[in-house]
Amino acid sequence: MSFNTLGLSAGLLRAVSEQGYSEPTPIQKQAIPVVLKGGDLLAGAQTGTGKTAGFTLPMLQRLSESNGDKKQRVVRALVLTPTRELAAQVAESVSNYSRYLPLNSAVIFGGVSINPQIKALRQGVDILVATPGRLLDHVSQKTIDLSQVEILVLDEADRMLDMGFIRDIRKVLALLPRQRQNLLFSATFSDEIKRLSDGLLNEPALIEVARRNTASERVAQVVHPVDRARKRELLSFLIGSENWQQVLVFTRTKHGANRLATQLEKDGITAAAIHGNKSQGARTRALADFKSGKVRVLVATDIAARGLDIDQLPHVVNFELPNVPEDYVHRIGRTGRAGNEGEALSLVCIDEHKHLRDIEKLLKREIPRKVIEGFEPDPRIKAEPINQGRGRKPSNGNRGGRGSSSKPRQGNGRPQHKANGNRNHRSGRAA
Repeated sequence: MSFNTLGLSAGLLRAVSEQGYSEPTPIQKQAIPVVLKGGDLLAGAQTGTGKTAGFTLPMLQRLSESNGDKKQRVVRALVLTPTRELAAQVAESVSNYSRYLPLNSAVIFGGVSINPQIKALRQGVDILVATPGRLLDHVSQKTIDLSQVEILVLDEADRMLDMGFIRDIRKVLALLPRQRQNLLFSATFSDEIKRLSDGLLNEPALIEVARRNTASERVAQVVHPVDRARKRELLSFLIGSENWQQVLVFTRTKHGANRLATQLEKDGITAAAIHGNKSQGARTRALADFKSGKVRVLVATDIAARGLDIDQLPHVVNFELPNVPEDYVHRIGRTGRAGNEGEALSLVCIDEHKHLRDIEKLLKREIPRKVIEGFEPDPRIKAEPINQGRGRKPSNGNRGGRGSSSKPRQGNGRPQHKANGNRNHRSGRAA
């Protein structure tokens, strides 16, 4: 099957071809026809499956077909994402695919000045990509009108719930028209996602291109048992002895990411840290340096890494296992993408044995162990408690759409809350 068979316009097909794509991925084959028909969609798709084009292409097609009568540009499609990086990448895709269409797009997120965003909105925007917090900042300043949104996309909805965005999402829904098309994409189908979709979607088509909570079969997984005090030494040894040139490393905390990046630099390995306390400019530079090869190792927390799009990333290392088993799937999904092979290594000390068992229970398989010669664990070392932080609302990153501070918000700040299962049916009204 080619993109030519999916009912897309010549302008979209030209843009897709110029991006180097000829055949749609499984999620695109299934999602594009559904979205073009105008119905609601609940899609389960891991990162790296091509889901962004799966909703962007048909969304642009539908908007362009009914674009002629608009005297003034208003926001007609709204894409909500959990993090700044993902928002920027979705906006880039929208821009690339719409280059031959009479549509304008913009992206808004926190961590940067709001004034250029206000200017862009005043000039008129058809498609808006946003993080929830900054979007509501614009709402409070009356710089945006959402009353004519025709298509709503919730991208990586599971992560938005994990990050405590449920109340912000409901506030946004209350500002949208009653009749609209809703598209919800999630890597996992938790009970919270099911409750959200039940209240949001109207007789949705269901698409799931991968089994629930499964890791890519193209990713070779291995566990290297090692003492907690020797993890950094083992990581440096592996990078040097294997001559790895591009490695994404995960830590649990922002402080841990900074410390590890500094230690790797002392070992002669170029490294940068990316997390919620970094300014948006610093995060953008670190990612650009990593992609260009200027930086060999990118050390990231779970939230900061959500949405990172790195072509042909060969190695992902869990320097520390995540507190939440599903986050392991998200982490290793950074490699083995778009048909490429990948390798995911986990450096596991005695403290993390329960975390490892929970991950293997989720995967329904045992991850192979391989002890590296010279780094054999000392059997005399006893397990110590792991700081769980804030559990499912991780402490290693902030709310991706707001500023860069990790301190609790005062005044009009919106604290994190978990989904409460309230229903807000087709009307989009807050429960």
